[in-house]
Amino acid sequence: MERPAWAPRSIDISVPSVSRIYDYYLGGSHNFEVDREAARKAMGFMPGLPKIMQANRAFMRRAVRYAAGEGITQFLDIGSGIPTFGNVHEVAQAASPGAHVVYVDHDPVAVAHSQAVLDGDEHTDVVAADLRKPREILASPQVERLIDLNRPVALLLVAILHFVEDADDPYSAVAELRDALAPGSLLILTHASYEGIPLPAERAEGTVGVYKDIRNPLIMRSREEIARFFEGYDMVEPGLVSMPRWRPDTAPEDEDPWAFSGFAGVGRTA
Repeated sequence: MERPAWAPRSIDISVPSVSRIYDYYLGGSHNFEVDREAARKAMGFMPGLPKIMQANRAFMRRAVRYAAGEGITQFLDIGSGIPTFGNVHEVAQAASPGAHVVYVDHDPVAVAHSQAVLDGDEHTDVVAADLRKPREILASPQVERLIDLNRPVALLLVAILHFVEDADDPYSAVAELRDALAPGSLLILTHASYEGIPLPAERAEGTVGVYKDIRNPLIMRSREEIARFFEGYDMVEPGLVSMPRWRPDTAPEDEDPWAFSGFAGVGRTA
């Protein structure tokens, strides 16, 4: 397999990557055949996966605009993935020129592409780090340079927590990040769930199996389990809902049924 110029030498391009699979769902070009093969297998069970990812991105953009409208000018996006059109910094800086954004990802391809996209942007940076190690993220030079933790921050955990197993205690990681944020900060979150998927859970389990086979388990949590991530936050209306129902720009009834898979919400620290 020929290695393209954009692929860092350190990565194994024969192993599927969650961020590159996500890039494929969104119609991106930074993925390999091994990623496309895994994505097609997953779509064999859940053909609406690209629609879910599109709804996820649309929610993220609405939530970022909401945060900017609330006066927040600092954004910390953990599990940011490979840059695609309508990134957090583009949306945030369009709504609030000069907004500071720090992206965080542990995938070398995502980090390398973010660095390329952000080259020359003094208000935006990227950190190679893991959600499961919040202290490393908060102590990074990029966060220390761009994020003032004494002022409100919008923390984005979009489509990332369902890749953190219970054994790695994602609730503690989220709580540690919450405790580092100033009052008035926002948590912007989406999470996969069997709830809302327009087919039997037994069928959707096939997709979960594909991710397990590539050693990136997909943890489908219940609405109640997802709500626990918002402990210590006051929920912003309309609460924890399917993605198209969170402050929609258009009538949710016009959305594809697949877009209602999983949950999205925004919480504010007191």
